[in-house]
Amino acid sequence: MFDFSNQVVVITGAVGNLGSAVTSAFHVAGARLVLVDRGTPDRLERAFPELAGSPDHLLAHSTDLTDVAAVEAMAAAAFDRFGRIDVLVNTAGGYRAGTPLHETPLETLDFLFNLNARSVITACRAVIPTMLKRQAGKIVSISARPGLHGDANAAFYSASKAAVLRLTESMAAELKDSGINVNCILPGTIDTPQNRQASPKADFGRWVQPESLAGVILFLASAAARDIHGAAIPVYGRS
Repeated sequence: MFDFSNQVVVITGAVGNLGSAVTSAFHVAGARLVLVDRGTPDRLERAFPELAGSPDHLLAHSTDLTDVAAVEAMAAAAFDRFGRIDVLVNTAGGYRAGTPLHETPLETLDFLFNLNARSVITACRAVIPTMLKRQAGKIVSISARPGLHGDANAAFYSASKAAVLRLTESMAAELKDSGINVNCILPGTIDTPQNRQASPKADFGRWVQPESLAGVILFLASAAARDIHGAAIPVYGRS
């Protein structure tokens, strides 16, 4: 088991299926958590009642990750509370697909790039300066298998996840000599209620469990991954 005692871990998209699994895994590993969600103030408290009100954790509700000022305020609040940020996990993201590029509204392009790529940029820009002060830190983001190659009827989604790959590589090259590791994972189909509803005839046993992905993220955030920079780790299960 990985030990994150006294380490401060920022998790975006904390209420999501993957974010919840990541939050639980880091909590069990002893981390101090900064949970980021854009929902109403009570949504984080309802999702994680055991963390609400604890001085060891910070529930950063109503934080729009596309809003630079809001994200910077979250990072400042975390630094004021704990005096450090050791790990940033960017789990916030979304999916829309189903039509060819020429039939897909440009609003879908804006939605996917804001949620999948801009959210990574704003969170990293806010957190990296605090890591540079200590010359240490870990950043893990979520790309996807379609980020490696474009699929029909999912051009904007594939492009937004490809952007996460290039952001990861660029930041890793910029920061590796400052003690900061930047990597990402490439999930296959994640076993979530939403995906089961969308594909009721699929073999769910071939899909990836959120808890499995959380385990890989903990590894990348740990000292065991200190020599890994700019990697995109495939976690496909048997899908």
